[in-house]
Amino acid sequence: MGIEPHAVLRWDDLPDGPALVLLDQTRLPAEEVELVCTDVPALVRAIRVLAVRGAPLLGIAGAYGVALAAVRGDDVVEAAGLLERSRPTAVNLGYGVRRAVGAYRAAVGKGAGPERAAEAALAEARALHREDAEASVRMARYGLALLDELLPGPGHQLLTHCNTGALVSGGGGTALAVALGAHREGRLRRLWVDETRPLLQGARLTAYEAARNGMPYSLLTDNAAGSLFAAGEVDAVLIGADRIAADGSVANKVGSYPLAVLAKYHHVPFIVVAPTTTVDLDTVDGASITVEQRPGSEVTEFTSLRAGAAGGLLGAPAGAPAYNPAFDITPPDLVTAIVTEGGVVSPVTGVGLAELCARSSQVTIS
Repeated sequence: MGIEPHAVLRWDDLPDGPALVLLDQTRLPAEEVELVCTDVPALVRAIRVLAVRGAPLLGIAGAYGVALAAVRGDDVVEAAGLLERSRPTAVNLGYGVRRAVGAYRAAVGKGAGPERAAEAALAEARALHREDAEASVRMARYGLALLDELLPGPGHQLLTHCNTGALVSGGGGTALAVALGAHREGRLRRLWVDETRPLLQGARLTAYEAARNGMPYSLLTDNAAGSLFAAGEVDAVLIGADRIAADGSVANKVGSYPLAVLAKYHHVPFIVVAPTTTVDLDTVDGASITVEQRPGSEVTEFTSLRAGAAGGLLGAPAGAPAYNPAFDITPPDLVTAIVTEGGVVSPVTGVGLAELCARSSQVTIS
């Protein structure tokens, strides 16, 4: 049984006031626990500890966060700034925040009072939520058609990294939605799931989603991927994205770039699946993308992943310095195709990406 979108993130009018209710992804797969955010600081904490994560879902959460501030009568501009700064790499977060702020300001400009302006911000957040769900359906359709074009035979072995399903989206997800579509059509032979160190989003979240959907999957350590390619056991790589620059460079969970290099060497398609809200035409190239650096303790300690938990077993000498970028950058010449809800870009070029965005109704505004 798949994950219902309302179970991942929803607006709720509780007896004590409005709240954004999240499925706490730091507690998965052991526990399915809801996290209730009644104000923007609580939502910012949830974003920073990855209780809510994934580029499209962060955009939706950001928009709802602005609405939450407006409904509470808080300073909307201050709340928007807090939300945008909570994670720097995922462009969708800022996009969602700006859309809701824009709706709020437009209502105020037309003479609306605080209550009506807050309603406008909430309506915009709900519209973005619906749009992302619809985008998931279209991305899956385009992705499946691309697999048919690129891969011979009825059964595909697909490798994925991090988590790109219903847990990151207002609908079925991005890359995992394509794999799930292949499974439902009887065309998925095996889903290879990278564990995704250091926070194990593949092991904890993608395996969780795959199991719930009855998909044939196998979990592997990140450094075992090379042997799979060498054995001819990978037909295509499917990943998501947190930001796509104007030249087609892709920022995604750290570990994506090595997979792209492996795929290129072994002549395996490397496919990025992301909504056009993830495309940032104002970021010129990969070198211009700010890559979030996370605490070294995520690498050196085997700690509980629960939000706010402290302590754990040391996996390195006490005080060992650690390099812990949350993302890496894959250059466009290593990407076979970018699949969006507006179509497919292949080969990946800045011109092709700009033309697709111009045709789309969801051009990212930065």
